[in-house]
Amino acid sequence: VQLQASGGGLVQAGGSLRLSCAASGRTFSYYDMGWFRQAPGKEREFVASIGWTGDTTYYADSVKVRFTISRDNARNTVYLQMNSLKPEDTAVYYCAADRKGPRGLAAGTPLYWGQGTQVTVSS
Repeated sequence: VQLQASGGGLVQAGGSLRLSCAASGRTFSYYDMGWFRQAPGKEREFVASIGWTGDTTYYADSVKVRFTISRDNARNTVYLQMNSLKPEDTAVYYCAADRKGPRGLAAGTPLYWGQGTQVTVSS
């Protein structure tokens, strides 16, 4: 699976962004998908994940309510809608794919990774 993330940018605190991750290669709809992020000087952390059917989602506590993950299997794309952004959300965001379920993807190291997209939230 090849993953291509996009949609990052600079936004003021309280604003919104929507990240997209387009997949190609193996059948996208068979894979659970997720988003991770890494801020400067910090370890990579889990953000959100979604099961292959789209029915099950899982979020880090820090983004619950503010972020929404979704997928469109017809378009081979997963999205991350980010609202009420805070300066501490500033990071490089990576999409990932695996077949461990949403919680398994969050807990482990996903098999496939996309390149990152920078999100910067100014105060």
